[in-house]
Amino acid sequence: MDKKLKQKILKWFYIVAGTVFVILSSYGAGTFFPNTHIKDKILKAKELNLLQEWKSYGFFQPSIEYSNKTEFVLAVGKCIAFHNLQINIESRVHRDIIVAMAVLETGYGTSRFANEANNLFGIRTWRKNEPQLKAKGNPDAPWGVKKYKTKCDSVLDMIETINRHSAYESFRTERAEQLDSGKIDLDKQVDLLAKWSTNPDYVKLVKAKAKKVNEILLKHYNGKVLAN
Repeated sequence: MDKKLKQKILKWFYIVAGTVFVILSSYGAGTFFPNTHIKDKILKAKELNLLQEWKSYGFFQPSIEYSNKTEFVLAVGKCIAFHNLQINIESRVHRDIIVAMAVLETGYGTSRFANEANNLFGIRTWRKNEPQLKAKGNPDAPWGVKKYKTKCDSVLDMIETINRHSAYESFRTERAEQLDSGKIDLDKQVDLLAKWSTNPDYVKLVKAKAKKVNEILLKHYNGKVLAN
């Protein structure tokens, strides 16, 4: 075989082999080490499709409307149940904790922040361009109480804050351990939410409200409280 022809054949062999290697490597990387951005886009698209499917069946975000304490507790509970359709068990915050905190922060939904900002948990924002409501006693503060389109939106933000903020890492660890053991101790979980407020008695107050909420639910359901 002519030497030049042999070199040309070898050159094309290496090009083809190299191309095949790159294609197979890309396929393997995409299969076993998928692009995080692409994976996130696919997951978000799936979640959106699932949510749209739920809505087609009538699963719309419930409106938190009330005229008394019992109605407030029940309405917040329905909102939590709605969000739990989209939150895995490991990331859920117990209904009794959420409702108790909402009751404490808003006085059963009667506070100015609840009525004017749809904020049930006193969640603050330091972003100037974000919709917010200033405290009457501190109008020049660099922060404001965050405004939401709906009260149910504030419930979701509260759950997401506890699930992502470093201040509640110990809470998340305790919750995971309790779920693994099957022994749920809400008092222990509440103990680890002390950083939600600067009030040194916050944990004690949340626990007291949780008992009140439980009494309201027991009375409403004739002694039978639905599971979280």
